[in-house]
Amino acid sequence: MKKFLIACALVALTASAQADNKTKVKWFGHAAFEIDLPSGKTILVDPWISNPSNPTGKDDAKTVKADLILVTHGHSDHVGDANDIAKRTKAHLVSTFDLGNALVANGFPKDQYGMDTGGNFGGSIELLGGEVTVSFVPAIHSSGVGDKGAFGGNPGGFVIAVKNGPTIYHTGDTDLFGDMALIGSHWKVDLMLSCIGDHFTMGPDRAAEAVKLVHPKQVVPMHFATFPILVGTPDAFGKALKKTAPATKLTVMKIGETITL
Repeated sequence: MKKFLIACALVALTASAQADNKTKVKWFGHAAFEIDLPSGKTILVDPWISNPSNPTGKDDAKTVKADLILVTHGHSDHVGDANDIAKRTKAHLVSTFDLGNALVANGFPKDQYGMDTGGNFGGSIELLGGEVTVSFVPAIHSSGVGDKGAFGGNPGGFVIAVKNGPTIYHTGDTDLFGDMALIGSHWKVDLMLSCIGDHFTMGPDRAAEAVKLVHPKQVVPMHFATFPILVGTPDAFGKALKKTAPATKLTVMKIGETITL
């Protein structure tokens, strides 16, 4: 009996260790995601946590953890709560070089951004002691910063590769473009976070074509329904995926939901 209990305890400990070794992704609505790494470190991407589609957004913005804050471009619905979160958590900014300088000029703590976390398209940087590698990839959009639309460089996306873990591609705001195929050929993407809202970005049909080029294992739609003008829907995206990229799993997240990779 004692041996049996010890065996059960070992199984439980092994299961717990395996669970702790997972990467978790939480959606706050719009394009805002939290990526929790196995080490306990946290990455935020486009942290407009207090967006109007998130019913607990104001409280979430005050309590969310962050070690790194990744911003794809300078628009306020993506920069979001970055400045306040950075001041509270001391998180460092990861962005393209011009965007980073513009964000610092608009209130991001200047000692939390520098050459070690700024990069540009084609470049990759190892962060958090080598636990994650962030690569800068292009997007087709715009990137004015602040009320006056100050120069924020070119818009982009991120490929986030967790050591011994999943690879996540956040498209940022973009249209479909042919070089997405290079992202698909260079990385084995486990999870693609894809804008589908239309009007300001690609809609469901073009987003499905983007998935075909990237061929991720799983795709989560984002940047839809925050405002009435963002008319793209997960249903329309799902129908298009069945025609263009049926091998990719569609996961439609609820705001506040976490998935484990």
